[in-house]
Amino acid sequence: MIDITEFINNDIKPLRTTDSVATAQDLFAEYPFSHFPVLEEGVYMGCAGSEDTELMEIQKSLGENRFSFERFFVRENTIWLDVLGVFAKNHTNILPVLTDDNKYLGYYEINDIINFFHETPFMKEEGGILVVEKNLVDYSMSEAAQIVESNNGRLLGLFVSETNTEKIQITMKISLGGLSEIIQTFRRYNYEIISEHQEDTYLNTLKDRSDYLDKYLNI
Repeated sequence: MIDITEFINNDIKPLRTTDSVATAQDLFAEYPFSHFPVLEEGVYMGCAGSEDTELMEIQKSLGENRFSFERFFVRENTIWLDVLGVFAKNHTNILPVLTDDNKYLGYYEINDIINFFHETPFMKEEGGILVVEKNLVDYSMSEAAQIVESNNGRLLGLFVSETNTEKIQITMKISLGGLSEIIQTFRRYNYEIISEHQEDTYLNTLKDRSDYLDKYLNI
């Protein structure tokens, strides 16, 4: 499995608060970025937005416009699915990556993460999609995996697809084994079966959403 951190990019150096607005405008004119990281003495201060920069006075520095910075980022240990979520939430095509002690490492580009998503076993391998729900206080990821594997199934992927204060919903892709036996076992363990598609209709929905995100961000 490819480590997502292999996609951390440093081809373009981050902007600095001492850089002029004109410098930032030149960067956005040359590259199709919606945002770009800004550092101050090596410390990440936020992202300057392409549209915001167009409204700034070109003779001023970025530091004088720091109130307009957007401060989204991910950590180097953030999993790819959460990285994809931060991209979508912030309507950006670039995402700064920081260490746990806030050191700037570089940035992800959305097209790299989309391509990574499409190459995962969850997307590529044949299997059935199963969505189950349980009370949040009773949920255990290890229990869900054990239910699949105890019925001779192979878990290709699992993620939390919805949650609230009472319930948690998880989506799994399963290959091998009998899906009907797996479903019955989940029911015995007090899981509600939300979806039991034996074909990949749910997977196609995920692909459609990925394609929409790709188009929405103009990649």
